[in-house]
Amino acid sequence: MSQDKLTTASGRPYAEHENSQTAGPRGPVLLQDVILHEKMAHFNRERIPERVVHAKGSAAFGTFTVTHDITKYTKAKIFSNVGKQTGLVLRFSTVGGEKGSADTERDPRGFAIKFYTEDGNWDLVGNNTPVFFVKDAKKFSDFIHTQKRDPQTNMKSPTMMWDFWSLNPESLHQVLTLMSDRGTPVGYRHMHGFGSHTFSLINAENERFYVKFHFITAQGIRNFTDAEAAEMRSKDPDFAQRDLFENIEQGNYPKWNLKIQVMPAAEAKTYHINAFDLTKVWPHADYPLIDVGVLELDRNPYNYFQDVEQAAFSPSRIVDGIGFSPDKMLQGRLLSYPDAQRYRLGTNFEQIPVNRCPFAVNNFHRDGQMRVDGNGGSRPNYYPNSFDTLSPDESYKEPAEELDSLTADWYDRNAPGENDHYTQPGNLFRLMDSQAKQNTISNIVGAMSGITGPKREEIINRQLCHWFRADITLGMGIAQGLNIQLDPAMMSKH
Repeated sequence: MSQDKLTTASGRPYAEHENSQTAGPRGPVLLQDVILHEKMAHFNRERIPERVVHAKGSAAFGTFTVTHDITKYTKAKIFSNVGKQTGLVLRFSTVGGEKGSADTERDPRGFAIKFYTEDGNWDLVGNNTPVFFVKDAKKFSDFIHTQKRDPQTNMKSPTMMWDFWSLNPESLHQVLTLMSDRGTPVGYRHMHGFGSHTFSLINAENERFYVKFHFITAQGIRNFTDAEAAEMRSKDPDFAQRDLFENIEQGNYPKWNLKIQVMPAAEAKTYHINAFDLTKVWPHADYPLIDVGVLELDRNPYNYFQDVEQAAFSPSRIVDGIGFSPDKMLQGRLLSYPDAQRYRLGTNFEQIPVNRCPFAVNNFHRDGQMRVDGNGGSRPNYYPNSFDTLSPDESYKEPAEELDSLTADWYDRNAPGENDHYTQPGNLFRLMDSQAKQNTISNIVGAMSGITGPKREEIINRQLCHWFRADITLGMGIAQGLNIQLDPAMMSKH
């Protein structure tokens, strides 16, 4: 059959695509017009559920090339030798906005990579910031609700956001980052990416190291000011997507340099901060960046829905030589991310081409919606069995990880010494140059000015206390910008 013939989904060619079949030229439409039915029924189902978070995004394909030997830390085959290349897809996104939101909103940016390795797909799912707003997944849904829409007004609410942040001082580090100009990057090419969580690396001797992944943009950091971001929202709400797509089409392939921080497992027990706290960074003076390789994006998606909307990532998708950690937030994401993909895309979401491992996949999963790979054919769907040779490979066994033996008090989320939510945000502010400090204060004042309602004064004062504890210059600048008359008694506490 000619490839140019228009057909139904079942392959039947047909002649009339634009006019419904009727009883005479002006008569009613006939129920037997199945072409009409097929067109409308499919149209009604074109939209799959929107991602609850990271709804609007862009993606591109590329390669990762190893440039430095890190085999003393990991046996992961992706890093097995210098010069090795691995295919990948990288999806960027905003976090809190819906699919139709603007790319330049003040918001963290998602940075999710799927590496197609010969040992299975490895998903590294992070953001453009090394920290996050909360450190326990039990708080995640509450936090995201504050970034969405007020249940009464169905509008975004600064009051909701600042109320939550002021009641959760652990969020201060990320909030300060968000309120700096890093909160409005110039597209996706000019920002760093981070795995954010603490993961494990396991070497050939089964030694465990804890690791942080950093992707440093080779294009250099560029950020919009708040005014520039607001102008771009009205001028081109798809700016970041357009910038990425057009640069790749023109052969201007963006690159990121992968670097890691490595902490021997034994040091995590005695390090002065919790190595698994997502709201804190590991200072580079203690754990310097180690070069690993280069990530390059060189191909745009052929079809947005196929390659971007259906792309599914989960930090639970690791490979031999890479493992997890006791990071509470990471542990919660291991369950919630693949659960979200099964809801959004279906039980067999990993058979969709963009998510499919290009190497051998063997298991006893069967059936479910949209099973399209032969469903295991006539092979048994249970193990052990007497009819095939499929079995676990003991060489991939992960070494035991030593954990605290006592169950923690559920109501005490912080171990001793973990309640310092102010030193690192203060250090971050003090590292900024004078213009960056001024912009950050202005951005915070603008954002907090949106707090309304009977609890306005209470919320503002509570958040001001956090800013003062981080840095007195920061607190003073924000208070003055909000025209807050400072209580001398409060000032004496800081």
